[in-house]
Amino acid sequence: MFKLLSLEDTIRIPPDRFGAPLNEAGREQLGIKYEGMVDPEFGYVMAVTDIEVNPVGKIIPGDGATYHKVSFSLLTFFPKLQEIIEGEVVEMADFGAFVRVGPIDALLHVSQLMDDFISYDEKQGVLMGKETKRKLVSGDRIRARITAVSLPRGGGSGKVGITARQPYLGKLEWIQKEVEILQTELETPSTSKPEKAVDA
Repeated sequence: MFKLLSLEDTIRIPPDRFGAPLNEAGREQLGIKYEGMVDPEFGYVMAVTDIEVNPVGKIIPGDGATYHKVSFSLLTFFPKLQEIIEGEVVEMADFGAFVRVGPIDALLHVSQLMDDFISYDEKQGVLMGKETKRKLVSGDRIRARITAVSLPRGGGSGKVGITARQPYLGKLEWIQKEVEILQTELETPSTSKPEKAVDA
């Protein structure tokens, strides 16, 4: 899920940025520090917004820069276990597919795609079920559940695993067909005869 977090920090404004508007200089420093960061507490940091730099700064002896307190917001993407997400298949491999979810590519392992034996056609970039004949290719839209999240501290891109082996998950066209079948079953009147009442 996407989050907007309100934070406070202290930033260093170098001397070569003294002529720039304070919030602009602060935006640059916060962007360098936070944007693109992966953190177990914040998730994937996408952007810094709503920056307000305190105009009163401090100078540390031996350092020509000024230090200012700043309040700001972070736009983050924090994947949660069991969360239902939708994304686009962006890459295929014999072991599964990578699905673009927000700013990341989550792994849909071949064992988590469907209840069927799956083969991979490398030339066409297709994963296909042997019995169902269902096909998955790049560009397909997928609905899945998050089953694994690893957000390392201090670098690394993090890893997210997803599954589509549950009812009403998978390629959106598959889900639509499942819904249509269910609606047909519900609308079709029962052909079984009612049981006769038995006198006590």
